[in-house]
Amino acid sequence: MDIKQTKKLIRILALVLVLLFPALMVLRFVLLKPDVELVDTTPRFVGAQNCKECHLNEYNDWKGSHHERAMDVANDSTVLGDFSDKTLEAQGHTYRMFRKEGKFFVLSDGEDGQMHDYEVKYVFGYTPLQQYLVEFDRGRLQTLPITWNTLDKVWYHMADSTYKDQVIDANNWLHWTNQAQNWNGMCAECHSTNLVKGYDAEKDSYHTTWSEINVSCEACHGPGSNHVQWAELPAYSREGFENFGLEVKTSNIDNAEYVNLCMRCHSRKSSLSDMDYSAKSIYDHSRVVLPDEPSWYVDGQIKDEDYVYASFMQSKMYQRGVKCNDCHNVHSGERLFDGNRLCLQCHQKDVYDTYSHHHHKSAGMPGKAVISESGVKFDVGSGTECINCHMHGRYYMGVDYRRDHSFRIPRPDLSIKNGTPNACNQCHVDQTNQWSDKYITEWFGSRRRFHYSQAFAAAKDGKTEAASELKEIAGNDLYPPNIRSLALQDLGAYYPDTMAGVVDNYLVNLDPSLRLVAMASLQQGTPENISRLIDGLTDDTKAVRTEAAANLLRIGSDQVPEKNKSSFNKALEEYKEVLLYSADFPTGKINMANFYYHQSQFAKAEQYYKAALEQDGEMYFVNLNLAYLYNQTRRNDLAEKHFRIYLEHQPDDAGATYALGLVLSELGRYDESLAVLLKASKIDPNYPRVNHNIAMLYDFMKDKSKAESYLLKEVDAVQDLNSRLELLQFYLTNSNMAKATTLGDEILKLYPDNEDVKQLMARLRGQS
Repeated sequence: MDIKQTKKLIRILALVLVLLFPALMVLRFVLLKPDVELVDTTPRFVGAQNCKECHLNEYNDWKGSHHERAMDVANDSTVLGDFSDKTLEAQGHTYRMFRKEGKFFVLSDGEDGQMHDYEVKYVFGYTPLQQYLVEFDRGRLQTLPITWNTLDKVWYHMADSTYKDQVIDANNWLHWTNQAQNWNGMCAECHSTNLVKGYDAEKDSYHTTWSEINVSCEACHGPGSNHVQWAELPAYSREGFENFGLEVKTSNIDNAEYVNLCMRCHSRKSSLSDMDYSAKSIYDHSRVVLPDEPSWYVDGQIKDEDYVYASFMQSKMYQRGVKCNDCHNVHSGERLFDGNRLCLQCHQKDVYDTYSHHHHKSAGMPGKAVISESGVKFDVGSGTECINCHMHGRYYMGVDYRRDHSFRIPRPDLSIKNGTPNACNQCHVDQTNQWSDKYITEWFGSRRRFHYSQAFAAAKDGKTEAASELKEIAGNDLYPPNIRSLALQDLGAYYPDTMAGVVDNYLVNLDPSLRLVAMASLQQGTPENISRLIDGLTDDTKAVRTEAAANLLRIGSDQVPEKNKSSFNKALEEYKEVLLYSADFPTGKINMANFYYHQSQFAKAEQYYKAALEQDGEMYFVNLNLAYLYNQTRRNDLAEKHFRIYLEHQPDDAGATYALGLVLSELGRYDESLAVLLKASKIDPNYPRVNHNIAMLYDFMKDKSKAESYLLKEVDAVQDLNSRLELLQFYLTNSNMAKATTLGDEILKLYPDNEDVKQLMARLRGQS
């Protein structure tokens, strides 16, 4: 082919390509059409069966797991307990478990304290215990106290194991028919998928829904509809989907992000809303409880149920990047390996799996088993297992043995100082902490590293040196994140002056937990604090925004400048939504009442205070809130009633006693008022204004000598200008010019630059 022919062919091919270009574009559009014209890209829950086809191995791992069997409808295949007309004597009642017409029933004490037959609608869990749910009015599901021990195959009463030495009757908040055992608010969000609590505060009722009754694939991965669409597209058409079409990212993430995936259910926290899978931070839907007393020991060891997260965050494992799936199959929940092999994935066998490290006999060697403080039998050889020294456990719910995931080194020396447990004495219960500490010293030397619990314990004991230690811990990112937050919280609680000097550093910290603690510390309505709180109204996370709004509301919404009203109102509405979400609990109702009280919506505040008391009559302190509300609204007969109810429980509360005295004075019952105020003064002689008001009553009753003596007590107690001026006014009113002049000279010496004092003294000298 010559050059002319070649050029001609090129021109022809070019023309053909130009002519074909629109057709190729149309073809490309057709091929990409599913990527461009998705009918609905709103993520929806599609169910585990839609995951099974592509993820069969993961599905099979999940089947039979705690997650898969977290909750189910009660039937012959799911109910494990023996309902063949069995009885149990507990809590002063005879409970009966039986079947009728193919259904499962329990004869139990009910809301009225009388025995009734209750049908079991759902089962909860499967090992080491199984609980049973009963339907009540207003959409409630309640957890029966009669529980099946699946290991020993016996019935037991949950209260006998959890609330030992207490008789839980129908009036007690802990009774199974009351809120403490309510499934909708206490349990549901972590036992079902796509749980919407659906609480209506006005009707005090639930419309709780789920997409799957158990903890399924989408409980962790989020709604999967877009992922299913992604999977059904040809590979070349998937570019429009981020993260495979999944709402939650579970791969190529660091350990903090990974652990936070499990945090929602495996942590002790309060929920701000139903689960928001699109949230960028856990603090958009939760407030995590810090590992503090009384739910933890002062060193962060487990005490009450903590659900792992706060413990694991304290560990060196977490700080070194270890994730849940490094030890657990996240679909089955089981450990990857048995015994020490699990730990030897990272730790050197010839260093740690040796007698020179663990100092315990191996299995088969002569010796005696020990029974731990929890009642667990540890046979000879158990001491060589890593978890028995570094992950000691406790029983919860009677038979559920859970291990502490903080992976700590046994420290009997801290047990001696702070009364905290240690693994040595938790097994060797017949020995002292000193005995254990002696062996630790022999084996590993006498050097002990500083532990953060030493600062926390010192702060609680009021030691001044703890302030600098807490400040160091909070500012040092080598400490675990939640321990830094706890140190900052204690700094604010015990050393507010030190906290004031560092708070600005933490209000802009990248960690929302530290920002939240710093924001919560801003209780005083200073101009600086108001400015800081206003900045917090636009924080990235809901927990911090709503905390800022809450503090501003308490300080006074009138302190918010007009230019910031919009952001304040937006955050305040968000705060209200958070409060309404938890208003099914007595504490939630109290928070709602406080919300309305601070906005002078006293009728709504009264409604919620009363509802809280009705739900839990043992929350007697709510009577104090009601008493102040009634006094504020000039209903002092009711104020007196509720002050007295409160003081029956707290007779040594000087503030409440003082307030009752003022109410009686407002009612014109001056003799009674004086008696109550004198009692308040006896409880706390330095309580602000109590001596002043006693003096005013004596003055009213013409007992000038006692009036003067109590005004002098007020000066001694508070040592401020106002109390001295009140005493001066008393002298002037009673024409005691000599004492007035003497006191006036003292005041002028104390406040030489005060212009009001100078003018007062000039007038006083003019009169004399």
